[in-house]
Amino acid sequence: MKYLFALLLLPIMACAQKKPTNQSLFDTIPFIPEHTPERLAIFAKQPVIKGVTIFLGNSITEMGNWGKLLNDTTVLNRGIGGDITFGLLKRLDDITNREPKKLFMLIGINDIGKDIPDSVIAYNYFKAIRYIHAKSPGTKIYVQSILPLNPLHKNFPQHYNKAEHIPIVNAMLQANATAMNYTYVSLTHLFTDANGRLKDEYTYEGLHLKPEAYVIWVDYLKKLKYL
Repeated sequence: MKYLFALLLLPIMACAQKKPTNQSLFDTIPFIPEHTPERLAIFAKQPVIKGVTIFLGNSITEMGNWGKLLNDTTVLNRGIGGDITFGLLKRLDDITNREPKKLFMLIGINDIGKDIPDSVIAYNYFKAIRYIHAKSPGTKIYVQSILPLNPLHKNFPQHYNKAEHIPIVNAMLQANATAMNYTYVSLTHLFTDANGRLKDEYTYEGLHLKPEAYVIWVDYLKKLKYL
């Protein structure tokens, strides 16, 4: 019996002795946890109108004035600053209950900042997409690429040294678009400079976008006839 117990302990001891790495140790709490209930309270007060367009994501989505950009007061902004894919999964009913005509998703940079593995980020995307398809089959889903960073700024050091994960996650999202019935939208080329960084003229601090960047973003979606 003691021998059996020792054998059972071996895998646990082996895992405990492994040195944690950025891609094996992570948490699932959003960067601004107090902001989430504030935003959810705002969402809950809005009437449930079906068939609208929704933008879903983190602060990059939240900072977009989508209704004004599209000249459409019915467009909903479901961005929450600091949110990660684990947080997004918890609030999908707010989306599916509205049975949106179109849903534009962009999230993941905060996951990367929290050292959540690339495959886990993609898996959470796919889990969300499967749920939306099941609950709101008429919704057209657009998955937008995670945007580049500019590490020359110093405001978000927890993100900047992990930029190499962005194209890896984007590649997985692009590769599964047809099989999972969503449209992948690459935004990277719109905002990237010659060195692969987020263009300085479009960002405040290397992560978030200035208003003029959103104009370019929306114009591109219109050019592709997604809006």
